[in-house]
Amino acid sequence: MSNHKLMDKYNPKEFEEKLYEGWEKKGYFKPSMDKTKESYCIMMPPPNVTGKLHMGHALDDSIQDILIRYKRMCGYNTLWLPGTDHAAISTEVKVVEKMQKEEGLTKADITREQFLERAWAWTKEYGGTIQQQQRKLGCSCDWEKERFTMDEGLSNAVKEVFIKLYNDELIYKGKRMINWCPTCKTSISDAE
Repeated sequence: MSNHKLMDKYNPKEFEEKLYEGWEKKGYFKPSMDKTKESYCIMMPPPNVTGKLHMGHALDDSIQDILIRYKRMCGYNTLWLPGTDHAAISTEVKVVEKMQKEEGLTKADITREQFLERAWAWTKEYGGTIQQQQRKLGCSCDWEKERFTMDEGLSNAVKEVFIKLYNDELIYKGKRMINWCPTCKTSISDAE
């Protein structure tokens, strides 16, 4: 007869953080770099740094994690590349709201450089929050390879692809209904 008693309630803090940290330290989420194995890669659609993850992110990340873990178990050389997106206008709205609430300032009250400083601080804070939430979900990404949409290399790659698509006449100017913001003086998405 065993003296071990099952706990009344499962407390994830007692186990999950420690397990996850161990997996990261042992490099379980890194590609094997074995060139004899077939590669499998998922580029995480980067969540916007406008706040915290929502149920849609949790669902999407869970599906990607199932796929990447399955391929890893099948022996593929796998990489799930994480990232975050600057979400330009959405982030701008959040930063402006924060400035108004905490400092009583509008965007017109500060210089462009001062605004960019606040935007980068927001990005650093919420990009980190989102990444921690993804770790709590158990996302098996190679976090050392994390990318941000404003990274120079990514920005250059996007420009290169857009130019190629334009030259191939796959991007063109057309007449479409848009959401025009008279305050921001730009088009915005339905959510914005």
